[in-house]
Amino acid sequence: MAASEVPAPIVPVTFEMALDNAARILRNAELETNLPVMERLERLADSWIALARTITEAGS
Repeated sequence: MAASEVPAPIVPVTFEMALDNAARILRNAELETNLPVMERLERLADSWIALARTITEAGS
């Protein structure tokens, strides 16, 4: 980043954002024909789901 650029504001991740990301990644995984890539996408989606669960538990 150049010295004159202003960094983007940090937006906290919400439960809905985490689930939306997981759903988007899983939709892409369904279209993937390369099995190792599909498995990586599924693991990435699992991480977003775990984050959503953590957000929910923290709010309880």
